[in-house]
Order: sequence, then structure tokens, then C-alpha cells
Amino acid sequence: MITRRPRRNRQSEVIRNMVEETTLGLNDFIFPLFIIEGQNKKIEISSMPGINRFSIDTLLEEVNSCVELGVKAFAPFASIPEQLKDKTGSESMNPDGLFPRAIREIKRNFPDVVLMTDVALDPYSSDGHDGIVENGEILNDETLEVLGKMALVQAQAGADIVGPSDMMDGRVAHIRKVLDTAGYHKVGIMSYTAKYASSFYGPFRDALDSAPKKGDKKTYQMNFANSREALIEAELDTQEGADFLMVKPALAYLDIIKLLRDNSNLPIAAYNISGEYAMVKAAAQNGWIDGEKAMVEVLTSIKRAGADVILTYFAKEYAQYIRR
Repeated sequence: MITRRPRRNRQSEVIRNMVEETTLGLNDFIFPLFIIEGQNKKIEISSMPGINRFSIDTLLEEVNSCVELGVKAFAPFASIPEQLKDKTGSESMNPDGLFPRAIREIKRNFPDVVLMTDVALDPYSSDGHDGIVENGEILNDETLEVLGKMALVQAQAGADIVGPSDMMDGRVAHIRKVLDTAGYHKVGIMSYTAKYASSFYGPFRDALDSAPKKGDKKTYQMNFANSREALIEAELDTQEGADFLMVKPALAYLDIIKLLRDNSNLPIAAYNISGEYAMVKAAAQNGWIDGEKAMVEVLTSIKRAGADVILTYFAKEYAQYIRR
């Protein structure tokens, strides 16, 4: 009987690299960015070390530094002043609002970058929910009308891909119809297909001040105990015209990434979210782990699970890491 010795293929770095099954590249990443009103502002988010809120002028400097490193896809998010928030998120439909202005400026200065924009009411809503709230209920179909108008404003500003993150039923079909009717056939939809009601969103909500004022998001975001339900959402989003399917969060949901990868021919995206990023950073700052090694391991695990695209706050740091 022949004795198998798998260690033969681990005995040198050259051999290990030769048989490596999963590789990470900068083309895999989308880098989220946070935008605020004002000028010459760059404010670090305390719960997300190394990540900042930018006014549009300093945002352009950040995009430029990322492009020079090889990161060319971005997911901007806008922090809307409290006085502009209302029950219907009307500021989301304002073509001269902070978010559309930022999109236009990025595309004017960097026409070749890809922008994936967020379509949901929570940054604009005085209730802090992803949909319109009436008597404590999240109204699905009434919210779709706002989401469609919001997506159109973003497409008109220059978005390449819109990302409905709201988890309302039927929103992909509604947005696709609105965009196509207006002639924006080339604008893609990256649907937040399996977006779970997670405890890992905290730092992001701090960054945008978008936490719900009352209640939680469990009537529209998915139960984290469920996996088969993700297949239902994926089937619906595919039928409605999504171009990408996303799983959010990523690290605690690697099985869901794998599940969608095995059951869909569409590109699968995964959002390595703020809480996942913050845990690595906090442990590294305390000297409990090697932050860079953990970063690479986390990102590789997401790619290994089947993600084609990874939204991650590590994108710029990883670009700097591989340049050294």
C-alpha cells in the first residue's frame, strides 16, 4: 500500500504557491466610502480604525490614492444631516443632494472607476428604517416607489451599479423597470439578496447615524438561523433581473455564500461588514492577533467560500500590503 504524504506539497513556499487553490486580487474588491457635507473634512470613525468620513473634496483625494494603488471600484454611502431626514426619505430623491453630487464629482474626476451605490431609506429616514414606517409597520409597496426614484437619481448622477439593500419584496423588478423605462439599460443591479438581521452592523450605523429610532429590522432582514430562505430570495432576485447576488454579512455567513455559489450562475458578492472589520482591528490593537495576517485570512476565506466580489473596508489596506 502506498503511503500518501500530503506534506510533500507543503514543503516549500514555491510548491505551496504552486498548488494554492484560492487567490486574492484587487479586482475582487469594492471599497466602501463614507461621505459628509462640508469642505476639507476627514474624520476617523472611532469604531472603525483607519476608516474615515470625507467631505467631497477630501473624498476625491481618497479615491485618487486608491486608484493609484489599483483599487478601482467603490461603494459610497452618504451621512445625511438630521434636518433633511423625514418619514418618506425625500432627500434620497433630490438630484442636488449630497449623494448625487458626490457621485457626479467622482465620475467627473475618475470616469473609469466603478461606483456601486446604496438604495435604501435608512440614511434618509427620520425613523431610521429601510422603508416607510406607518403605525409601526414597514410598508413594502409604498417603499418601492421611493426606491425606484432613488435608484434613477443615482443612475442619472453616474452610478454604474445600484445596490438595493432594503430587503423589500419585489424591489429588484421595480428598480429594473424604472431604470429601463428611463433608458438606463446599462446600469446593473447588485441585490442585497441574503441580508441578515445581524448584530455586526453597529459601526456602520454609527458612521451614518442610521440606526432605527424604534424597533428592529427583523420584519424585512433575514433570520440568521435560516439558510434555505436565502435560496428563495436568490431565485426571486434572479427572476426579477438582478445582475449580482449579495450575502451580508460575510464572515459569519460563509455557508450562505457557498450555498448561493452552488445554486446560481450569477456573480456572488459578499459584504465583509463593519463589525467584522472592527473585531479584527480591535484585537490587533490589543496585540491579541496579527492584524495583517488576520485580514488576509478573512478575505481569503470569503473568496474560498465562493464570492466573486468582496465589499470590504480592508480593500485599501490590502492593496498597500501586497505592494510592500
